[in-house]
Amino acid sequence: MSDGVVPSNADLFQPVAVGRISQAIVHQVRALIRSGELGIGARLPSERELCERFEVSRVTVREALRVLEAGGLIDIRVGARGGAFVTAPTTRRIGEGITDLLSLSALSAVEVTEAREVFELGVVPLVCARATEEELDELVELCNEAERARDAGTYTVTMSFDFHLQIAAAAHNPALVMLMRSLREPVLMSLREAQHEGRQGVAEHRTFVEAVRARDPERAQRIMADHLQRTARRVAGH
Repeated sequence: MSDGVVPSNADLFQPVAVGRISQAIVHQVRALIRSGELGIGARLPSERELCERFEVSRVTVREALRVLEAGGLIDIRVGARGGAFVTAPTTRRIGEGITDLLSLSALSAVEVTEAREVFELGVVPLVCARATEEELDELVELCNEAERARDAGTYTVTMSFDFHLQIAAAAHNPALVMLMRSLREPVLMSLREAQHEGRQGVAEHRTFVEAVRARDPERAQRIMADHLQRTARRVAGH
């Protein structure tokens, strides 16, 4: 369906009478959005109309709308031109959902590190092609900060993750940044298990930046591979 107000005679919604009623409404609306029958910007019928079509109470409809709004699928506006409008979930909201899923999953440090090898090695050629000199300078400054913290005994694994996140950002692809951010808690868990203290890691970070600045993707990938494989060996207990 094209964007705009859903016609009053649109026979999109079916009465619900089983299970948790509000959840059944959520499933129906979500399916209509995914199929394209309710396009981005489409206005849902009023609460009264939804009550009639679903044959439920207004309280039930409002509960379902709250769930859809919390999921980033609709935007509820007030006023004369208000209502419930279909919207696209933001990358932040999607990323938070992925993060929750990964954080609550029983992932091992070995599995996380293996996934990092696949993901981060694939990012390197893009970084070598797209990273600006300013971004490379920022990566060097992250190395400097980590070095100072290491010498002062205040180094944390978060510093290592921040460096790798900045690498993903230098690829200039928002999807890669979102995916890297979603891995934050699992990666920190794996680094802690590897007892990552930053001594060798910071030096490897510096040589990686040098390879990227030279626009040498093969060398940069070798450095990153060695860097991640060292972590893999430690979490595997070798």
